[in-house]
Amino acid sequence: MANTGSESSPSIVVKNKALLTIGIMLATVMQVLDTTIANVALPHMSATLGASQHEITWVLTSYIVAAAIATPLTGWMSDRVGQKVLFLAAIAGFTLASALCGMATSLGEMVLFRIMQGLCGAMIAPLAQTVILNINSRERMAQAMAIYGMGIMVAPIVGPTLGGWLTESFNWRWVFLVNVPVGIACISLLMFFMPDTEIRNRRFDFFGFAMLALGVGALQLMLDRGSDNDWFQSTETWIELGLVIAGLWVYLVHSLTAEAPFVDLQIFRDRNFAFAALFMFLIGLTMFSALALLPPLLQNYLGYPVVTSGMLMAPRGIASMVSMLIVSRVSHRVDTRFLMSGGAVMAAAALYLMTGFNLQMDENLIIVTGALQGFGMGFIFVPLSALAFSTLTPKLRGDATSMFALMRNMGQGVGVSMVSAVLVNMTQVNHAELAERLTRTSQAVQTHMPDLLRGTATAVQTANTLVTRQAAMLAYIDDFWLMTLLGVASIPLLFMLRKPKSGSD
Repeated sequence: MANTGSESSPSIVVKNKALLTIGIMLATVMQVLDTTIANVALPHMSATLGASQHEITWVLTSYIVAAAIATPLTGWMSDRVGQKVLFLAAIAGFTLASALCGMATSLGEMVLFRIMQGLCGAMIAPLAQTVILNINSRERMAQAMAIYGMGIMVAPIVGPTLGGWLTESFNWRWVFLVNVPVGIACISLLMFFMPDTEIRNRRFDFFGFAMLALGVGALQLMLDRGSDNDWFQSTETWIELGLVIAGLWVYLVHSLTAEAPFVDLQIFRDRNFAFAALFMFLIGLTMFSALALLPPLLQNYLGYPVVTSGMLMAPRGIASMVSMLIVSRVSHRVDTRFLMSGGAVMAAAALYLMTGFNLQMDENLIIVTGALQGFGMGFIFVPLSALAFSTLTPKLRGDATSMFALMRNMGQGVGVSMVSAVLVNMTQVNHAELAERLTRTSQAVQTHMPDLLRGTATAVQTANTLVTRQAAMLAYIDDFWLMTLLGVASIPLLFMLRKPKSGSD
């Protein structure tokens, strides 16, 4: 039921907050895991479903685009049908779609069920954040965001490892079927412990939604397919870019002039929310991109098996959890902007240390940089989320959490595409530069590769393999340098946030 007490009291009072929180976090972890868990199973799916390597990527693309379109809908739908009904429907739909994905017999079926998964799953994380904010007082907001943050931050790290283990030990179908018992548990907990919320008769701005969906959907499609289409050498990419610009521009103009816009842009008048959303976009652009870079680097160039590479990334998640717990304990005693800037410095320092990676290194530097970055991210995420929503009224939280999630996802999409493009381009550039140095007068050739001087096929192939590996490693380092510079450049934004009032962080 809604609370009518003081401002510091929770907006909604519940019977058992602990069990409700467990149900919410299980749903969040299940959904966030699914954004990465399927990646490692794609080759196995390709063989079973009779799809080419190019076609099977639609299993990922369909989910990403559907989720991008559905995320902004969360605020309106939660007002219109109630948070409890929408949350239960989203989890039930996601669970059913997961089961159907696990039973799919063709690529067409899989893409259809993944779209259903994306549409339902997109609403879970914003709803989870909204409910956790509503059932906790402002004094406990940092602790609440620490709990929520564990699911958001740790699940993407665990995803590839869990997906690899399930695929190798059982079957790729279990990557999806594992969601079924978790979804049933979530539904049971929310059904019994989540109260009904007030329903607002809010008009649906179809034109605003259509323009936002067009812009965001086209952006995600362009980012996901850009590398396969050779970016702006492709007509498809130019069409998608045109749709992005047209859709987002028309949406912005319409929202500023409409009486009842699809998303109430009043949320961006709140200084803390606006700058927190921008910084969250930059976190997605830089820090989350490292998660996409590391698995192929560890497996393809450093020779670690899938499960081992996952274990090497585990310290990142453990460090995030530890730092989140620390922040939740001390945030009410210190200026959280300094906590966030300290975390940003640690995360940037980790990226800087990663520029020292090489093909002969052991796992120590991987563990140290992962733990340092994870520790820093925990110091950023909890107070940033708390500050973003601390000055917003409860009625705006539905729109705010959906837009906050959209900014994070868009930043992550742009970041992954950016580092992937840099990786491909710089690998080619580095390969050409290194190959030019392998001349007859080169000391390295004369000392280590004398057979290359005679032009034997085996020697040429070996030399090309070595040059390709070294060129790729240098390209990864170029990416780490780029993320380091962007990470450092984003730190001043944190001091644009207003210092939280006492007792409201």
